[in-house]
Amino acid sequence: MNLLTATSLSHAFEYPLFEEISLELKAKESMAIIGVSGSGKSTLMHILSSMLVPNKGRVELFGEDIYRLHEKELVELRRYRLGLIYQSHYLLKGFSGYENLEVAALMANQTIDNSLLESLGIDKVCHQKVTELSGGQQQRVSIARVLSKKPQLIFADEPTGNLDHATAQEVMTIFFNYLQEHDAGMVLVTHDESLASQCNHIYRMHDGILTKVK
Repeated sequence: MNLLTATSLSHAFEYPLFEEISLELKAKESMAIIGVSGSGKSTLMHILSSMLVPNKGRVELFGEDIYRLHEKELVELRRYRLGLIYQSHYLLKGFSGYENLEVAALMANQTIDNSLLESLGIDKVCHQKVTELSGGQQQRVSIARVLSKKPQLIFADEPTGNLDHATAQEVMTIFFNYLQEHDAGMVLVTHDESLASQCNHIYRMHDGILTKVK
């Protein structure tokens, strides 16, 4: 069974954004979506991750049509099975980095993996207030917060945008190892083609058309 199956997705705002997009993702696989700003790749990710209802088409996660689920079922899906990572990290500012992790782990009935914090290089700083952390440290706390939930499907929109190239590569290695260890999948939206090239599948969004590159 696919973790993700999208069929004939179309969407528009004031203008048509994309039409007839279909794709699928299996366990232990990663998918990158690349394209220029404004091409619709982030909107597509929002649709795939249950955050935006498409004008047309269907999205199945774990074999279920997510836009036919009741709101309570969607909330549980997002809480326990999906991990969403954005370039803007949306951390709770009044909390320490570790307290942010505790909230996420508690809501998903999981525990914090200290080895994950070490691998992300934040084990020594995560007890500081979020506002005392650098942008790169905040981003790594945000990534740890999502992985602490043990999601089966990760949606990452420019997750390494605030990181230098070497750290970004280390984070991508952590993602790929996670997918193998947890039979999970990842959809990555990025401008960085060197990162995208490491994924199992690559799609390019251009002029409303999604083309498979790899």
